[in-house]
Amino acid sequence: MSLPRLLAGIDDLPMDQRRHTSVHGELPRWRATELLAELERSGLRGRGGGGFPLALKLAAVRRGGSSPVVVVNGTESEPMSTKDRLLMWCAPHLIVDGAVALADAIGAAEVIFCLDELEPRIHESLHREIGERAEGRRLTMGIVATPGGYVTGHESAIVHWHDDGIATPLPNPPRVSERGVRRRPTLVANVETVAHVALIARHGADWFRELGTEADPGTALITLSGAVADPGVYEIAHGEPLASLLRTAGGASEPIRAFLVGGYGGGWVDAGELPKLRLSRAQLRPFGTRLGAGVVVALGQSACPVAEIARAAEWLSAQSAGQCGPCIHGLGSIAAGMASIRDGDDPPTLDRVARWCELVTGRGACAHPDGVAEFISSALRVFAPELIDHAELGRCDACDASPTLTLSGTHAVH
Repeated sequence: MSLPRLLAGIDDLPMDQRRHTSVHGELPRWRATELLAELERSGLRGRGGGGFPLALKLAAVRRGGSSPVVVVNGTESEPMSTKDRLLMWCAPHLIVDGAVALADAIGAAEVIFCLDELEPRIHESLHREIGERAEGRRLTMGIVATPGGYVTGHESAIVHWHDDGIATPLPNPPRVSERGVRRRPTLVANVETVAHVALIARHGADWFRELGTEADPGTALITLSGAVADPGVYEIAHGEPLASLLRTAGGASEPIRAFLVGGYGGGWVDAGELPKLRLSRAQLRPFGTRLGAGVVVALGQSACPVAEIARAAEWLSAQSAGQCGPCIHGLGSIAAGMASIRDGDDPPTLDRVARWCELVTGRGACAHPDGVAEFISSALRVFAPELIDHAELGRCDACDASPTLTLSGTHAVH
């Protein structure tokens, strides 16, 4: 089957159940063991950022005990991603189908959809679609509104919010697969991941693997923004060249200085690497980044990268849950250091920021400090000439025109 898959039949309005069925067909019922085996054969990995194999999560929840719960993570806390909101708004029945299939696979009787409280339109749409589907079904489905914030999308933060009204990550162990919602084994899966499950349940693992690579099978949704002619959400086969995606989006709107691949949980890659860049987890590893939540930002040469990185560092520091020293002190120092470099206040700060990134890595209560350190470290490598200019002169050649990074993409569909 060719593209699109997830985006098949999507326009600007939610698909009702009749149109959804006409596009995708009825959801077949599987025996739990057979569906689990099919999902394992598919090689599906989570599309929320971590890229963890879904089959391992399913196995862990099944080992966790009785009365498991399925949580669909629709918080989409990566600020430059809009793919999950697009799916929830335009293809809500696909999300519900995937949640039903996952519940059947692990023997769950409850599904919880966690959505950003700032998206009332999506709440209303999904509530309406659940109402159409829930009658006569043993499965209980509900919606929980979660507060906005970068770390609130962490799976343990979602559980913490649901049970205690506190949206911060929990200590690990135990994992949520062992003790999650109401201390029950809980499967937390990102919206796009759940949508892929709905299609695998219909078409099987072999169909899923017809696109993508051996290590990273299937397709992925990419939120493309920045200096491109037609920013929006695109569906690609894993392993597709970034250059091909840019051509599909109408090309660059100005010369590109660098690409942010993976969003704030990823890293920067110099534009000179474009011919080598392919969008899959394995093929991005040599460039020191990952596809993450499926975000690509093209930074044009008219933007000052130092100003952009300093602004991002300040925002990321403010997103700390305030639970550990690396976040409270380390990220604050990194943000202050980047501001100092931007303003040319203290040239030696470049070396200090690099050292602080090393010091916070692997020492946080959650992965937030690690992600920030990777984001900043990649910037120190890619933008070394501009950073040196700022450290010594307080400016670089791009400072006369420095637009702000797009913190949320568009809802355009391609």
